[in-house]
Amino acid sequence: MTMHLVRGMTSINTKKRKAKKKSKRQLMNEQQHNKWLRKMGVHPDQLKEKNAQTSNRSVLSVFDYSSSSNTLATSDVIPGGSTAPKERQVYSGQRTLLGIATTHKSNMIPVFSKQDAKDISRMRRN
Repeated sequence: MTMHLVRGMTSINTKKRKAKKKSKRQLMNEQQHNKWLRKMGVHPDQLKEKNAQTSNRSVLSVFDYSSSSNTLATSDVIPGGSTAPKERQVYSGQRTLLGIATTHKSNMIPVFSKQDAKDISRMRRN
């Protein structure tokens, strides 16, 4: 039985490859990109400075959890107070329900007039 190498893994060639030099166009594009990153305020150097500044700040106040006057918002409390209940729908009596029609897809449709029933029956056959 022979020893096989796992795909992508090799122990035969251990030669270190030379790094290719960047072209002028690539260098120019990197400079433009760095300039844009600085303009947006997200260049890695700027981010390091921001992180250093925030880590150097001391904590000015500590929250006292033992005090009952301090109220914390929890996940079971919805901010914004109460809302008005939805207005209930009430039957006015202007329309009378004659029946319920079933279309070819088993959809239930209320029928309020004879004309509605005729229209629904014609749609079913066409």
